[in-house]
Amino acid sequence: MAANMKAVKLRIKSVQSTMQITKAMELVASSKLRKAKERAEVCRPYFETMHKTLADIAQSNTDFTSVYVKEAVNEKRCYVLIAGDRGLAGGYNTNLFKCLEAASKDQDFVVLPIGKKAVEYSKRNGFVCVTESFSEIADISVADCFEMANLLCGEFKNGEFGHIDLCYTKFVSMLSQQPDAIPVLPLDDLTGENDTKDIRNLILYEPDASEVFEAIVPEYLAGLIYGAVCESVASELAARRTAMEAATNNAEEMIEKLNLHYNRARQASITQEITEIVGGAEGV
Repeated sequence: MAANMKAVKLRIKSVQSTMQITKAMELVASSKLRKAKERAEVCRPYFETMHKTLADIAQSNTDFTSVYVKEAVNEKRCYVLIAGDRGLAGGYNTNLFKCLEAASKDQDFVVLPIGKKAVEYSKRNGFVCVTESFSEIADISVADCFEMANLLCGEFKNGEFGHIDLCYTKFVSMLSQQPDAIPVLPLDDLTGENDTKDIRNLILYEPDASEVFEAIVPEYLAGLIYGAVCESVASELAARRTAMEAATNNAEEMIEKLNLHYNRARQASITQEITEIVGGAEGV
């Protein structure tokens, strides 16, 4: 009985230590989440407007000869995979990887991983990586996004792949994060097949549309990547906060049950000792 009580006591201390860690991680995630959420909300209008505007221009102009607008001949894809740097965030990374697997099924593709977990996942599955230089999503800046965009556009123009897709997690709310894979290049991928509005030239470009697009598309891609990074960081923090809150609550329930079990064992031990004393006194 005494050995059993000692084991329960050690178990309680172990769970308490774990609960302190999960509580601390929950507080850290909560403190960082506010700023990340604000940054994601500020970037979202630019992200959505840029994505829609380039699609409208590509569909509504007839004088384009840019490689960024033509229908892709090469079916090989490049997925910009934006995951987290750490685990302990519930199903955040796993759900994103499932989204990539569903989107890339039966396709020839390469990956540009952003974040430690994305790099580890790509290596583990033997994916061909464009580069592994951006393995710390926490350190990604606007300049890094422009570097990625220029690298991707260069590879795209050289015919290394014919499509570029963005695989990231959209921040919906504190309790909901939605992984998604969206096409970004060529712009022909963004035009709806069922859109029947009249095709007409909206803008005259100087010196011409192709040269303008050669300059603006890398900036467009960099803006989309940065917006997706902001959304993903906020999503990761929200997922980690929710997961750590649940872990803390589970630890509290476990401690309560263990304390109850310990008190019952202790009471049984005391009762047994009293019974033995009484039995010994009666024998005398």
